[in-house]
Amino acid sequence: MRRVSTIAVAGIATAALALSVTACGSSSEEGSKNAGVGLAYDVGGRGDHSFNDSAAKGYDRALKDFKIEGKELTAKDGDTDADRYDKLSSLAEAGYNPVVGVGYAWTPSLAKAAKKYPDTDFGIVDSVVDSKNVASLVSAEHEGSYLAGVAAGLKTKSNKVGFIGGTDSALIKKFAGGFQQGLKDTNPKASLDVQWVQVGSPKGFGMPDRGKDIAEGMLSNKVDVIFSAAGGSGAGAIEATGKKKGTWSIGVDGDQYYDKGLAPYKNAILTSMVKNVDGSVYDFIKSVVKTKKSEHGVQSYDLKRGGVGLSYSGGFIDDIKPKIEAAKKKIVDGKIKVADTYK
Repeated sequence: MRRVSTIAVAGIATAALALSVTACGSSSEEGSKNAGVGLAYDVGGRGDHSFNDSAAKGYDRALKDFKIEGKELTAKDGDTDADRYDKLSSLAEAGYNPVVGVGYAWTPSLAKAAKKYPDTDFGIVDSVVDSKNVASLVSAEHEGSYLAGVAAGLKTKSNKVGFIGGTDSALIKKFAGGFQQGLKDTNPKASLDVQWVQVGSPKGFGMPDRGKDIAEGMLSNKVDVIFSAAGGSGAGAIEATGKKKGTWSIGVDGDQYYDKGLAPYKNAILTSMVKNVDGSVYDFIKSVVKTKKSEHGVQSYDLKRGGVGLSYSGGFIDDIKPKIEAAKKKIVDGKIKVADTYK
């Protein structure tokens, strides 16, 4: 029987808690007006050490700053679009406004909900829904991933680098494409091994043991830097590098060096490609509940706006900071155009 990592056990426990609806602050009566903020996580929910946790950070800060209530829901493995729609509908029916869907997998269900509830402000992270009452909160993942590629190209000793994607979606290929370009522009001798946790399915974001297995396979092939854009599955990859001296992981979405669940392996986290989902979620909630000037349409968080970037936590890339910052300036100035897909 294959051993289940401690990260997987913790993730399962956290996901189990998140499957129920949880409230922050005092409870609100069902159907009341302005009940607060509704947040719908993708598979894994709070505790994924990545994407969902970043959204939760912005949500928590908004609830605290604006003294409002909130209710959270989490998509389950195997949820259909109809199941996801029911979750969003339950939040809108209960009077939560805004309602935010975290992740592209909410796209069809949120588009349907936005049409059904035109007086509710919806937000969706990492996707675009063309509706007058929807804010599409998108990031330039490829630009931040380019910088991660620069770091990998300068730090690899074996000239073998890996990328692990949760699935082969257009979104995750933005990460892979930018990373590949940054690596090749910086170190043409380096090769890149790209693998997907689960082809064609978002389940690949919640499989830390599978992420660990893939990473161990890469490490056995002398890959010494691995960048994972795989949600909770990436935590497994970080565990693998943490247990093999001389190898590095690159975190994603949040600054994973400071993630308490990954503390035993933080000295193997070279850097993190930080995607400020917390900032975009916070800004959107603020626009609805504080300024009363709801943001709608596409809200782009690129490198110039500070929507993405690299962390310097741990000091592991301080020696190459000038080269990373030079690459960043070229992207911001338009001198480098970063590919938004992997080929």
